[in-house]
Amino acid sequence: MGYAFQEDRYDKMKYRHCGVSGLQLPAVSLGLWHNFGDIDNQQTARDILRLAFDKGITHFDLANNYGPPPGSAEENFGRIFKQDFRDHRDELIISSKAGWGMWPGPYGDLGSRKYLIASLDQSLKRMGLEYVDIFYHHRPDPGTPIEESMGALNQIVRQGKTLYVGISSYHPEETKKAVKILKDLGTPCLIHQPKYSMFDRWIEDGLLQTLTEEGVGCICFSPLAQGLLTDKYLKGIPEDSRAHSHRGNGAIEESAITPDRIAKAVKLNEIAKRRGQNLAQLALAWVLRHKIVTSVLIGVSKTQQLLDSIKCLDNLAFTDAELKEIDKVLS
Repeated sequence: MGYAFQEDRYDKMKYRHCGVSGLQLPAVSLGLWHNFGDIDNQQTARDILRLAFDKGITHFDLANNYGPPPGSAEENFGRIFKQDFRDHRDELIISSKAGWGMWPGPYGDLGSRKYLIASLDQSLKRMGLEYVDIFYHHRPDPGTPIEESMGALNQIVRQGKTLYVGISSYHPEETKKAVKILKDLGTPCLIHQPKYSMFDRWIEDGLLQTLTEEGVGCICFSPLAQGLLTDKYLKGIPEDSRAHSHRGNGAIEESAITPDRIAKAVKLNEIAKRRGQNLAQLALAWVLRHKIVTSVLIGVSKTQQLLDSIKCLDNLAFTDAELKEIDKVLS
């Protein structure tokens, strides 16, 4: 018998349409990039997933290489899914991706049809699923024609292995081309997953406008700059931070925690306090202020961090004065 989830789980979460599609995602989604690998506490991982769904988070975001080791996040998620979520499959949006190095040789990386289709087959096996809801090409591949990568995404939809497809980290011109190819194939591009935070604003230089014009949803990863936009680093680097523990696995490097960024975080924290928020809640709300942003992806190592992040939804409105003050701090 599975876990008994809260019956009121949909009452307080906000849901947004993904671009012009009929699919809605929770404003806050759970990413399994960190904290769900074999090196992590499995009971904590299970508790986080249970609590997320109890709070209306219906979207769990994975990729083939999440762990460490690569593949272990999908395996661990698959085991927890079987234990607790199997009876709720139709209430969940489960996504995966391929595009980064996963296995040795020329067919385990980037964007060939061979790699993308083989990777999804492996991901489905690891998670024990018949299909995923969204499958992404994880990054552009300059060595493979974009027509081939998008053709592979179209093929796996036709095969019933995914319901929707998306792209991640594509720049505006690449995005326009990918969206057109998919549209012509009859498999619209549902969503784009870019990195975006107060400290990394590249998508404001054309991508947000492109997504709006094309009717493609947007889900942002690293909205907290991997912890920099929380109270964690306001007084230095704590011993239990990812800057110490997960080094080399895509986690934040100590070199990124600069005095300038800490000084900005301190000023942003003061703005947050005046809004009745903490720094993390401010940072998440700031990303969600864009109409085209469907959801923010958060990663948490403790259940309390999840509860804390969701509170960003209590205040998503910004005055012009607040936005100008934030821009001044970030300039």
